[in-house]
Amino acid sequence: MNIVACIKRVPTTDAQAKVNADGKSLDTSGFQYMTSFYDEIAVEEAIKTKEAHGGEVTVLTVGPTEGTKEVRECIAKGADGGVILTDPDWGQRDNLSTAKVLAARLSEMGAELAFFGKVATDRDNNAVGAMTATKLGWACVTDVIELSLADGRGTAKRESESGVESVEFSLPAIITCDKGLNEPRYAGLKGIMAAKKKPLEEAQFENVPNQIEVESLELPAPRKEGRIVGEGPEAVAALIDALRNEAKVL
Repeated sequence: MNIVACIKRVPTTDAQAKVNADGKSLDTSGFQYMTSFYDEIAVEEAIKTKEAHGGEVTVLTVGPTEGTKEVRECIAKGADGGVILTDPDWGQRDNLSTAKVLAARLSEMGAELAFFGKVATDRDNNAVGAMTATKLGWACVTDVIELSLADGRGTAKRESESGVESVEFSLPAIITCDKGLNEPRYAGLKGIMAAKKKPLEEAQFENVPNQIEVESLELPAPRKEGRIVGEGPEAVAALIDALRNEAKVL
């Protein structure tokens, strides 16, 4: 089976955002990067699928050449190779253009099953996986917490507001992965050494323009400092008054 795990390089969760002087982009000069958390779940599920059903796993990303670090880390866990669609402006690329680029490459690769994280931990849009499936005309199941495959078909369980849904689908398909689907493995020394020898392609792609343009960007206003309204039972009345008349939540 030709399996692909799509990942995104994102700033680490302790990154402190600053707006550039142009007022339209972030100053990323001090950022450290990692693979998006849910994408690590996608990589794990891709490798587990290969182990259960055979085939190969390719890690695919749109990003800078420095993204070789994250792709190699995924390969060290058990993927067979990686592809970086190099884009110096990857941080400004919107969901739809990203989906179009990924869909074109997945089609070229002859992929049968692609795993995405349910959401990237930088923008939290929860859109690219489903958009990519739409562009390809593939089945798509989002927010998956359990998956089984057999004979070109699959059954997935996903969490929704009304409970856990069970969805049947046929391949080719895109699965977006949620917490609970698996526990991502760590790369061992053997995998890290082997990853250095596995193929990693840096490829160009036909540029797809963004559908949106950022006019301005600003950080949210700082929160007001909290205060202690009292201690013990005597503070209850003051707390209720503050919630009702200041916070307006009662």
